[in-house]
Amino acid sequence: MTVTIFLILYFFITLVEMAIPYLVKPTIVFGVSVPEKKMRDPRLFKFKRRYSLTVLATSLVLFIGLLVWGIQGNSTEETLILITTAAPFALLFVSLACYVYFHAKTTQLKREEKWGEGVKQLQITDLSVRSRDEMLPWYLFALPMLVTLGIIAYTIVHYQQLPNQIPTHWGPNGQPDAFTEKNPFSAISSPIMLFIMQVMFLVINETTKRSGIKLSATSTEASRVRQLTLRKYTSWFMFLTSILITMLFSFLQLMTVHENLLSEVMMLLIPFAFLLILLLGSIVFAVKVGKAGADKWVQSGDGVGDFDEDQYWKGGLFYFNKNDPSIFVEKRFGVGWTLNFANPIGYFIIFGPILLILIVTYFT
Repeated sequence: MTVTIFLILYFFITLVEMAIPYLVKPTIVFGVSVPEKKMRDPRLFKFKRRYSLTVLATSLVLFIGLLVWGIQGNSTEETLILITTAAPFALLFVSLACYVYFHAKTTQLKREEKWGEGVKQLQITDLSVRSRDEMLPWYLFALPMLVTLGIIAYTIVHYQQLPNQIPTHWGPNGQPDAFTEKNPFSAISSPIMLFIMQVMFLVINETTKRSGIKLSATSTEASRVRQLTLRKYTSWFMFLTSILITMLFSFLQLMTVHENLLSEVMMLLIPFAFLLILLLGSIVFAVKVGKAGADKWVQSGDGVGDFDEDQYWKGGLFYFNKNDPSIFVEKRFGVGWTLNFANPIGYFIIFGPILLILIVTYFT
């Protein structure tokens, strides 16, 4: 089962990394903004194709190497897990290196061709677009939190039934492989961490809802469709993730209270099903957002273009803009959102829950 999970994750990462250049906004190429009339430049398509083919070739080489190594049959289970975990990271490292290379090539091309020079840069605002926003309301994200509070209460009521060793980690086979001494805090530490994650999802949804909706001055309808689609499916994907994590953590907590609640086969299949649904949801999210408004982008007229924000993007990956009140902005490489690193509130929203979870883990 470990190998099966690895293969699913590995090929999922390969497909996503290959597709990323084609899922971002057409006017953003490897983190660099390009004018609408240049977004179909054959040189840019060549950069995208070379990036995808390099990722594919690297993935195949790594996979064949692992296959040959596995056929020899000289590895222990621990070594197998280590190697299969390292392979996706190696692939991500290569894809990042390719991104850096093609980001530099695109930046150089834009500078040499003097794209954007002599163009009147425009920013537009559409106050009516908020009325079409379909992000989910906050109270839906509060529902899983009520379930977690119920699980905590149930655990406290059945505290005497808990084993002397409380599981703190489960392996790929669905069985616990790390434990801590039973005490009132360790008994509910997992639901507490779950509750922290649920609060984070709720806060991210609400702050994203309040973030700016940036529209193109020359392809207003296309950008409007993409922005609304991104916001809608981000909200739904976070809600789905919150529900799945709640189900998984609740299941594991109930298994701690009632050790023989399910068979070993079910213990193996449930986390696997959780992973599969989450990956499928990620694919739907990426495709829906990537295709949104793609057929509505038009070439801008001479002398008019969108406001160039390259100065606020470090390497096309990190956004620093003190003049932008948004906490989250659309990524320039990848599908989804990234922090406005010039807004300190974002650090609190993302790293605050992580710190709390680390504290809970430390005292467990």
